Amino acid sequence: MPNMEKNRATRNRTIVLSDSERTDLKKDLCQLNTSSSVDEVLNKIYNQDLLEAIDYLPKHFVDLLIIDPPYNLSKDFAGFKFKATDDKTYIEYVRCWLPKVLELLKPNGSIYVCCDWKSTSAIYQVMSEYVTIKNRITWQREKGRGAKTNWKNAMEDIWFGVLNDKDYYFDVASVMQKRRVLAPYKVDGKPKDWIETEDGNFRLTYPSNFWDDISIPYWSMPENTDHPTQKPEKLIAKLILASCPRQGIVFDPFLGSGTTCVVAKKLGRHYCGIEINEEYALLSSKRLRMAEENKDIQGYSDGVFWERNTLSLQKKSQKASAEQ
Repeated sequence: MPNMEKNRATRNRTIVLSDSERTDLKKDLCQLNTSSSVDEVLNKIYNQDLLEAIDYLPKHFVDLLIIDPPYNLSKDFAGFKFKATDDKTYIEYVRCWLPKVLELLKPNGSIYVCCDWKSTSAIYQVMSEYVTIKNRITWQREKGRGAKTNWKNAMEDIWFGVLNDKDYYFDVASVMQKRRVLAPYKVDGKPKDWIETEDGNFRLTYPSNFWDDISIPYWSMPENTDHPTQKPEKLIAKLILASCPRQGIVFDPFLGSGTTCVVAKKLGRHYCGIEINEEYALLSSKRLRMAEENKDIQGYSDGVFWERNTLSLQKKSQKASAEQ
């Protein structure tokens, strides 16, 4: 068990594990060692190596794959180290698991794969061999220090693909963005495609493939963990709402600290995930238990996604909705 204890400020909301919690949460973790039915794997976290477990999962049972694999960077995941390599070797690494994971997808299913600038070409190359690429989402990742000898890396990609270009689920109405209107336009004295409120002028807009409204989890956010590459709940919520129907099934083969499964649960979807690192699998389990009591997703309320730095407006809107 890695030593992940740190001295933290009183207001630090990072999710951590006590020794007693680790013992208790281990009861939630599962292992796959025989072929399983869909009902047997729903809403389960498997703490083992992906390639050891995947052949025991049922085929074609997943509506949505969300994959956040190790990028082609040297990184220490609480004792599990991934070492950067050349592009050819990284492509072969992706090929060793992606085709197997795609066998879990329903014929009308969708897939999203996360990557950075260094691994994006490899991910595109391998994905395009097996699925129809529909788009590349680029999202602004404003965190970390600047670089003295290079441009600061502040963007990441998510490749979106489908098995059947003529038949796949996509609900754009569920991922609308609520944005401030800075230059309101009126027709006959009335707002055109925007609304006036006492808190300002707003418009619901269709989402593009560039997302600048995402906040990376940090110490004061209740979803934060010590995982070094944790994805924001808001980011994953957009993928799930757009590409998985209610009561559908979301699968994450590199679960990390559990964000995909946690968000699926909060949004009324089933989930299944695999994570090799026990500490992160336990964090996932704790977060799933927390989601039973609190289904909030920062930046998403009243069925829309809000811009950054609008938390006070979101709370005010939620209060007004509850009073109606």
